[in-house]
Amino acid sequence: MQTPAASPPLVNLKVALLAALAAVALWFLAAAWRLIRQRRREGVVIAPTPALLAVGFGTNFFDTLGIGSFATTTAAVRHWRLMADEFLPGTLNFGHSVPVILQAIIYTRIVPVDPMTLVLMIGAAVVGAYIGAGVVSGWSRRGIQLGMGGALVAAALLMLLSQLDLLPGGGEALRPEGTRLGIAMAGNVVLGALMTVGIGLYAPCLILISLLGMNPTAAFPIMMGSCAFLMPIGAMRFARANKVDWRASLGMTVGGLPAVLIAAFIVGSLPLTAMRWLVIVVVVYTAATMLRAALAPGAPKAPLATQEG
Repeated sequence: MQTPAASPPLVNLKVALLAALAAVALWFLAAAWRLIRQRRREGVVIAPTPALLAVGFGTNFFDTLGIGSFATTTAAVRHWRLMADEFLPGTLNFGHSVPVILQAIIYTRIVPVDPMTLVLMIGAAVVGAYIGAGVVSGWSRRGIQLGMGGALVAAALLMLLSQLDLLPGGGEALRPEGTRLGIAMAGNVVLGALMTVGIGLYAPCLILISLLGMNPTAAFPIMMGSCAFLMPIGAMRFARANKVDWRASLGMTVGGLPAVLIAAFIVGSLPLTAMRWLVIVVVVYTAATMLRAALAPGAPKAPLATQEG
């Protein structure tokens, strides 16, 4: 008696995920184009400056190599006074969305990870971001400064612990089992919500993956895929609340796309230990200046810059 052949899976989750990433990119680009045209009719300056393009290139180059872009972008735009603090969370999510989608497509194709774990953790991060963006988009400038200042301190601490090898190095598993999967999903809900405050997901997601005994390499498609789905959704909520700096967003996107391709396909990897120490110093300094601005008595209410430039 001949044994019937096993039925192939109805859906290849990785292929479906790549198709979903492409669909999100098309939806986001179309929605962003409509919003940009509307803002231009209202007289808002859209064209990015060379400085904003340079920030977009540099931050997305190192983002593709795993350093993250939120803390470095915040440090750069505040140092050169390129935009107002109250627009930072929305602009970070909006401006880095398309480069991160490109990163996610690249790493989902080349890095092995359990597809079901990948899909579930991405979904959890999206839920957290949708909830968080609705809350943060209504915050005042001082609230944004306090929230981002605290988030940057937390990010610097996580990076410092990682540099000092005080965090678990991870294991070899490509998927968490049972309770660990539930912990991974719950953790990504929290990390998705924190993204809307301006704390990047990369470092804490890598730590979460390692704590669960997974292969740290598997964090790349998880963290990039999570950001690729949650950032556009959160970004649209900020944009509709008019909490996005359009010049800075376009600079991050246009400058960031070639940087992703160069980092992923030409450079591949760099000795990043010294760069990470520099990022820690810069992040701590930026957090201190942001918290000082928020807590200073009689601090000016006017933004450092305006969307009109």
